[in-house]
Amino acid sequence: MLLLLVSLCTCEKQKAKDRVPTNADYEKGESFMDLRNDSAFYYYNKVAASSADSLLVAMANNRMACIQTDAGDYFGSQQSLLLSLKFLEELKKEDRKCLASDYNELGNTSLGLNNYDEAIKYYDFALKLSSTKLVTRIGLNNKAIAYRKKKQYAQAIAIYESIIKETDKNRKEYARILSNLAKVKWLLDSNYNAAHELLTALHIREKEKDEWGLNASYAHLSDYYLSSHPALALHYANKMFETAQELHSPDDELEALQKLIPLSPAKKSKRYFARYLYLRDSVQTSRNAAKSQFALIRFEAEKNKADILRLQKENAEKGFQIVFLVLAVLILVAITIIIINLNRKRKQRIQLKAQNSIRESKLKTSKQVHDVVANGLYQIMVKVQHDNDMDKDTFLDEIEMLYEKSRDISYEQPVTDNVDFSNEIKQLLTSFSTPDIKVLLVGNDKELWVGVKGNVKNELKHVLQELMVNMRKHSSAKNVVVKFDQQKNLLLVQYTDDGTGLKAGFSKGNGLAGMENRIDDVGGNLTFDTHTTKGLKIYIRIPIS
Repeated sequence: MLLLLVSLCTCEKQKAKDRVPTNADYEKGESFMDLRNDSAFYYYNKVAASSADSLLVAMANNRMACIQTDAGDYFGSQQSLLLSLKFLEELKKEDRKCLASDYNELGNTSLGLNNYDEAIKYYDFALKLSSTKLVTRIGLNNKAIAYRKKKQYAQAIAIYESIIKETDKNRKEYARILSNLAKVKWLLDSNYNAAHELLTALHIREKEKDEWGLNASYAHLSDYYLSSHPALALHYANKMFETAQELHSPDDELEALQKLIPLSPAKKSKRYFARYLYLRDSVQTSRNAAKSQFALIRFEAEKNKADILRLQKENAEKGFQIVFLVLAVLILVAITIIIINLNRKRKQRIQLKAQNSIRESKLKTSKQVHDVVANGLYQIMVKVQHDNDMDKDTFLDEIEMLYEKSRDISYEQPVTDNVDFSNEIKQLLTSFSTPDIKVLLVGNDKELWVGVKGNVKNELKHVLQELMVNMRKHSSAKNVVVKFDQQKNLLLVQYTDDGTGLKAGFSKGNGLAGMENRIDDVGGNLTFDTHTTKGLKIYIRIPIS
């Protein structure tokens, strides 16, 4: 995907050179592109906010979308592309290249969000507007990728076979399509011998010194040899890891580490896993920071535009009043002072609202990272520590599940209610059992959860997970009992352990306060039994009507 996006943005740069509309800010944006994308985004946004040329505004929004896609901000990119489309008309010949680029990029963002049918639809729109054979092949290659991800391998193979004949003169492009075609044929038929084609593509890329292409070949070969020749799979995974580091590509390095962890000896596997966790968190933090920065740049531009219009209006009103109402100067001064004060307060309110919004977003993200990543990682640590029979595949499955959940933090996921919640709670709580700690569940029947809303289940699950993590870390408990019951439209949960309990005069930290807030958000209440002499006892009551 990274190779695909880079090639499209490069293509768009070449197109931009042929276009007539431009200005100083747009040229500054072009000069910063791929060097300092935040500065490029700033100047493109100035063009989009101030230019009177509709095509130039559309081009600026298109370029901002490329930057946002590269930073993983797919929703922000879609917003920029939809703004670009508003300024374009298909009947205008000069608009068609920008239209094709917009649809291509909408296809890429849909692909990044796993909306494969939407991606194919947008690629078809772009192909109808394609003006060159190269752009057509890029669009068809993208469409084939979408079919491959949908596991509609026959359609992908048909596309690759239709375009590979046109790439004889371009060895890099030929190698890319040959490698992709061989992989899809192998995915369609696991008995297909793809080695010759994959190695041919690799040798072409070595001869052409195509480092990005080599990186893709190593990935394909490692996947191909995974079952039949693990040693070769490990060799190519190592080559991909080294190449990704040379290219400074964290996404490809993460993919290589995913391949290396199950293939490597235990000692190296642990080292690779530690690197994987560090790199994954760094990439996520970087992308979240980029999204916030893009939003702030747009906010400041809109605010400045509004202030300029307001000041222009005020100056016009003042001039009109001075010409015709000389005697009203003192009144006008007083009104101006009042307006300035009101506007100052208004700006303060706007800034405070923006700051609160950013702070709430950060708190929400921190809360999700704590629930999904920190507590999930702690569960894996407990299993690794106490489950000597845990194999690498199970270990990797746990890591991959945690990775997928952490990726979903970047955008909202709907709360699903079609899972066996009784079994989910059982797996969650019993995962904290060890030879020294016994966890007993009472009343956790499927019938208990019938009629309980999805948001109540979700919040309760995170509260119970927080309790179990705190128990493991702080209580020294040997026995834990969690009892579930329903009485008079109330869901009752009682948590009991025989640990050290709460010390006299204890103050609630972030963890306990967070649990109370979660239960309060769904209309319930959480209370601590302060009369118990040993251990900890907590009661949770939630209305379910």
